[in-house]
Amino acid sequence: MSDHAISDAEVAKYLSETPDFFERHGELLADLLLPHDSGNAISLVERQVAVLRERNMDMRHRLSKLLDNARDNDKLFDKTKRLVLALLEGRKAEDTINSLYYSFDKEFQIHFTRLIIFRPQPGKIGQARCVTLHDAKIPLAKILKTQKAICGQLGNEEKAYLFGEQAPLVGSAAVVPLIHGTCFGLLAIGNRDATYYRSSMGTLFLNYIAEILNRTLPYQLDH
Repeated sequence: MSDHAISDAEVAKYLSETPDFFERHGELLADLLLPHDSGNAISLVERQVAVLRERNMDMRHRLSKLLDNARDNDKLFDKTKRLVLALLEGRKAEDTINSLYYSFDKEFQIHFTRLIIFRPQPGKIGQARCVTLHDAKIPLAKILKTQKAICGQLGNEEKAYLFGEQAPLVGSAAVVPLIHGTCFGLLAIGNRDATYYRSSMGTLFLNYIAEILNRTLPYQLDH
């Protein structure tokens, strides 16, 4: 590529020899500065051109944002599709649970994921923690009572029970009960940012994943 800088004279000469240039490249007119000889005052035409240029830039920014959002939505759809298929294809509860943790951690970059399952005997299934409903009733009374997804800052007792030793790192969280006839567990995700999960934030995605678990885990847990 040549480092030769094109002079004004060369540009003027080229345009004079190519009078139809702007007919073939009309999109360049929006970026040209064409002041009118009206003294210190700004002519009406110049003002109109400035307004049109601003609108053009605004439309470009909006289009760019729409394209970025579309690309983000495509990526989110692909990740969600992979997760849903993995949850549906799991043959054992441990497979389903580990697929959930892997996707939330590696694909969605969720800071903290906790799945608690209510069972007669405490223990572990994959990365999920099994506790008795009786033990969970006191620290999680508020969440269990509503049986609806909640978002925001949890109480210290709730955080400690859900996230254990990582509780001090959790700034905000979203929690959804898992229900198959009765509540059989809780799915909780946390973020270091105290404002990331807000009480007004939608829980559509979390509820969607919970609905999949509601239909797969109970059967797997009983077989």
